[in-house]
Amino acid sequence: MHAPVLVLEDSLKRESGSKVQHANIQASKAVADIIRTTLVPRSMLKMLLDAAGGIVVTNDGNAILRELDLAHPAAKSVIELSRTQYVEVGDGTTSVIVLAGEMLHVAEAFIDKNYHPRVICRAYSKAL
Repeated sequence: MHAPVLVLEDSLKRESGSKVQHANIQASKAVADIIRTTLVPRSMLKMLLDAAGGIVVTNDGNAILRELDLAHPAAKSVIELSRTQYVEVGDGTTSVIVLAGEMLHVAEAFIDKNYHPRVICRAYSKAL
């Protein structure tokens, strides 16, 4: 038989289970927490360093999301959710991030009670 081809470094470990689920939820909630403070009526300005080295001060959630450079796959998925919202509707990018963060926050309690993610998704579908 052929030897397996390794794409990743040998030092990296593959993790699974509830530890990864909680890490994914925490990463997504971190993005939502960054964006949440840009909503009115008490929106806060964010100071960002752009790719060219300049400083950008804004409270526009979409502009902040464009400047974020994230490595975590779940956080990247939340950013992609925002981009899809912008392409399809043209507005609501900040709101969709905050809503996704809150839905994950609520789902985390059910994951702690050992509910299967499919059961949680089915419940969200029924609620919709």
